[in-house]
Amino acid sequence: MAMDFSTSPVQWSSCKFLWGLAFAFLSLVPFGPKLAAQSAETQATPPAIGNAAVMPVRVPQGETPMSALRLEAGDLIEVGVYNVPELTTKARVSSKGEIYLPLIDYVHVADLTAEEAEGVIQKRLADGGFVKNPHVTLFVDQYASQGASVLGEVAKPGVYPVPGQQRLFDVISAAGGFTEKAGRSIQVTHRDLPDQPITVPLSRNVTDNPESNIPILPGDTIIVRKADLVYVVGDVGRPSGFLMDSGHLTVLQAIAMAGGTTRTANLGGTRIIHRGAGGPTETAVELKKILRAKAPDITMQAEDILFVPTSAAKVFAGRAVDVAVQAAAAASIVALP
Repeated sequence: MAMDFSTSPVQWSSCKFLWGLAFAFLSLVPFGPKLAAQSAETQATPPAIGNAAVMPVRVPQGETPMSALRLEAGDLIEVGVYNVPELTTKARVSSKGEIYLPLIDYVHVADLTAEEAEGVIQKRLADGGFVKNPHVTLFVDQYASQGASVLGEVAKPGVYPVPGQQRLFDVISAAGGFTEKAGRSIQVTHRDLPDQPITVPLSRNVTDNPESNIPILPGDTIIVRKADLVYVVGDVGRPSGFLMDSGHLTVLQAIAMAGGTTRTANLGGTRIIHRGAGGPTETAVELKKILRAKAPDITMQAEDILFVPTSAAKVFAGRAVDVAVQAAAAASIVALP
C-alpha cells in the first residue's frame, strides 16, 4: 500500500515551528557551560587599555613615597577645601614654619607631612565652626629643595632636579655617571633624616644588584666615595697607585698590577708602609717566599705603600756583566783581520 507523504500548509508550518524549538534547545545545552565559564573568566580578567592589562600596583617594601616628605620653610603649597572654593589658598611656608589661611589665621605646618597638615587644618576649620565636616586637600607645588645634590666621584657634581620620585641611578646618570676613581659604595642622606645617612653598596655591574637603586627625593644628598688606593713604588715595572675595586688587595695582586718586579729588585727588603694617626709604620714582607708560595700572601689596607727596594749588589753585578759584554765585543772587533 502506498503511503501519502503530502501535508497541508498548516501542518508544515507546525512542523517547522517544533523543529526550530528542538534545534534551539539542543544548541543551548553544549554551549551553556562554556558561556558561563567565559563570563566568569571575563569577570576575573582585569580590564585592558590597548594591549596592556590594568593590574593592581604594588608598592615595593622599604620605599619612601613622596607623601612621606615633611614640609619645611620655603615650600610652596596649595590648600583647598571641598565645596568651598573661596578658601582655596596658595602660600609659601614662612621661616617660622607657618602659612596664613583665611578664617583660621596662621597654621604651623613645618615638620609635618602633607597628610598631617591636612588633618591640622581640618580640625581648625571644624573647631572654629567655619566649615561643617571639612575635607581639606594639600598639594605641594614646589619644594624648597627641588633637587638632589650629587657630590664626589661623578663626572659633573652639582644639584640635579628630582621631578616626582626618581631613583639613585637616574640621578647618577644625570650627573654624567661615575669617574674611574669611584668606589663601590654610595652614601645617601635623606632630607628628613639628616643624622641617619645610609650606605648603598654597588657591584661591579650595577644591574646585578637592583636593590641598590633606591628612591631619591628632593633635598637628598648623594656622595659617591672615592675608591681606596694602594701604592706600589720602587723597583717594579709600573710604579703607581691602584684602586681597591673589591675592597681589598693583596701583595701579590698589587705586584701583578704594577707589572712585576725587575731583575735588580731586592725582594728580601720589601716592606709595607702604613699611614696611621700616630705616624707611618713599616711591616716587613717576605716577597721572595710569597712568590714561591712558601709564605702566606698579605692583605693590604687603604693608603698602604708597598716599597720594593733596589739591590745594589744586583745593580753592580748587572753593570759588571754589561762591561764584560762590551769588552768581549770590543775584543772580537779588534781580532778581526
